[in-house]
Amino acid sequence: MDDRDIADLRRMIEAARRVVVFTGAGISTESGIPDFRSPGGVWEQMKPIMFQDFLASAEARRESWRRRFAADARLRAAEPNRGHRAVARLVREGKVRAVITQNIDGLHQASGVPEAQVIELHGNTTYGACLDCAARYTIDELREDFERSGDVPECRRCGGLIKTATISFGQSMPEGPMLRAQEEVLAADLCLVLGSSLVVYPAAGFPELAKRIGAQLAIVNNQETGLDDIADLVIHRGIGDVLGGAVGVN
Repeated sequence: MDDRDIADLRRMIEAARRVVVFTGAGISTESGIPDFRSPGGVWEQMKPIMFQDFLASAEARRESWRRRFAADARLRAAEPNRGHRAVARLVREGKVRAVITQNIDGLHQASGVPEAQVIELHGNTTYGACLDCAARYTIDELREDFERSGDVPECRRCGGLIKTATISFGQSMPEGPMLRAQEEVLAADLCLVLGSSLVVYPAAGFPELAKRIGAQLAIVNNQETGLDDIADLVIHRGIGDVLGGAVGVN
């Protein structure tokens, strides 16, 4: 590893008054969670289920839940890695006020980042929620119903459809998290991107906005990203080694 990368990133973080972190699938692949879009990723192996199909088709809903339960063992086995722990340290130290994430795995919270400081743009797959009243259900109780009857039941509170608390293709982005993310970006003087290809909008618009309003932009990702050409620092390496080295987390 080029130690200059780590030193440059450390200097940027230390000089910043307020850092906003933006994470994508690349930070969680180091915990054994496969990403979706890369060659060999999940969507090369199975077609995503559109939100409209989930609403309209009982069979689509059953297939969606079958996939979720099939992935459960891998999700439960995943633990926060060095990159997650490094982000958590920056949050504890007050350098980072918010973590904006495209990930749905809950690993930032598991690493010690308070839930109130994690802004989940694409939701969270570790629990289910009613699409009408937002009542929450554990994956375990939903799996029990599914294994018993072949279906996830309707919401016990209002009779609505229950879905993993994620944002599917065709589903509107969550207004609250989008507004919070914008506020955090506008307040930061450094946007630190970790493990995102920055090609999926509107999420990728947040690092772009940070640069446009005068904040510095640092990107750590194994592959090239859609914003490499405007970033102040680009490091094509593993997140755990680079950020862990920069903030002193093993």
